[in-house]
Amino acid sequence: MRPLPSAAVVATAVAAAAAVSALVLLPGAASAAGSPAPAPAPGASTFTISDPRIKESSGLAASKIHPGVYWTHNDSDDGPYVYAVDSATGRTVARVTMAGIGAPRDVEAISLGPDGQLYVADIGDNLGGTWDHVWIYRFPEPAQLADVTVKPVQFTVRYADGPRNAEALMVHPVTGRVYIASKSEDKGGLYEGPEQLSASGSNEFRRIADVPWVTDGAFSPDGGSLTLRGYFFARTFPWKDGKPQGEGVRVDAPWQGQAESVTYTPDGKVLMFGSEGANSRVVAVPVPGAAAGSPKPGSTPSPGSPPSSAAPAATRDGGDFTVGAMVLVAATAIVLAGKRLVGRGRRGD
Repeated sequence: MRPLPSAAVVATAVAAAAAVSALVLLPGAASAAGSPAPAPAPGASTFTISDPRIKESSGLAASKIHPGVYWTHNDSDDGPYVYAVDSATGRTVARVTMAGIGAPRDVEAISLGPDGQLYVADIGDNLGGTWDHVWIYRFPEPAQLADVTVKPVQFTVRYADGPRNAEALMVHPVTGRVYIASKSEDKGGLYEGPEQLSASGSNEFRRIADVPWVTDGAFSPDGGSLTLRGYFFARTFPWKDGKPQGEGVRVDAPWQGQAESVTYTPDGKVLMFGSEGANSRVVAVPVPGAAAGSPKPGSTPSPGSPPSSAAPAATRDGGDFTVGAMVLVAATAIVLAGKRLVGRGRRGD
C-alpha cells in the first residue's frame, strides 16, 4: 500500500480549493478582479428622518439640484411647511414656508416637475370626499438649502365625477402633466389634469383609469413607468399613450406601518419608500435591470426574484467567457497543484 500524503500537503490542497470556491461564490468577485464595488449614488441608500418636527412624512420627492436630498412634508396639523432632508445624515437642511395660501387642510403628496418646480398636493379628504375642491401649490425648487419663505402659485382642483379622497400626486417628467390617484377601498381612480394648470378658476381632473387603494405614486425619470404603492402593495406599470398599461409588475416594497410615500432616485435605479411616524425610515429598493440599462416596460421581474433562466448566469457577473474561463483555469490549477503535492508527499515518505 502506498503511503498517504502528509497532513500539511492535504491542508494546502484544501486551502487552495477553498480559495477558488470563495472566488466563484462571492457575488461580483470574478468580475471585480480585486476592484472595490462602486459606491451607491447619493441618496440611493436607506436612511432615517431624524427631525422631531417630521412626524407624519406623507410624501417624497428627490431633489434634482441637491444630490442626496429629499423633499417631504407632514400629513396635517403642521402648517404650510416643506422640509429638505439630507439622506446622508437624516437631518433637515432646509424648511420652506409657503406664504399666502392660508392653512393647508390635508397635504398628502409632493412631486418635482420637469420645470424644476415642486408641486405640493393638499388633496386629502378623510371625511370621505366631501370637499368640493382641493388645492395644489407650486414653487421653484430652492437653489440654496436654507430656511426660506416662498409665495407659491395656488391651483384649485375639482374632479369631473365629484369629490374624492386622494393621497397621490404625480407630475410626468416629460410632459409636465399632473395626475392624481384617488384612495378608495373598492376601486380608486387615476385622474388626469389639464395640459396646463391655471391659477384662475378651477382645474378639472378627469378619470382615465382604475387603480387599487393608492397612498402615493411616482413616475420614473424617463417617464416610461409609473409606480403606485398602497399599504400592502407596490406595482410598476408601463406608461404609454398617457395611461398605465396592463396589470403592472409587483415591486418588493418594504413592510411599513404607515406606508405613505414613494419616489425614484434621479437616475431611476432605486425606488425610495417612506412612511409616517417619528424617526421614520426611508427604505431603498433597487429597480430590477436599472444598473444594466432601462428594462422594457412590463418585462421586468420583481426585486428579489431569480434572474431569467434564458440569460446565461455568467452574463450577470461580467460575461460568459470571463467567469467561465476563470473558473476553468482555477479548477485546473487546483488539480495540477494537488497532483504535484500528493506526488511530493509520496516521494517524501
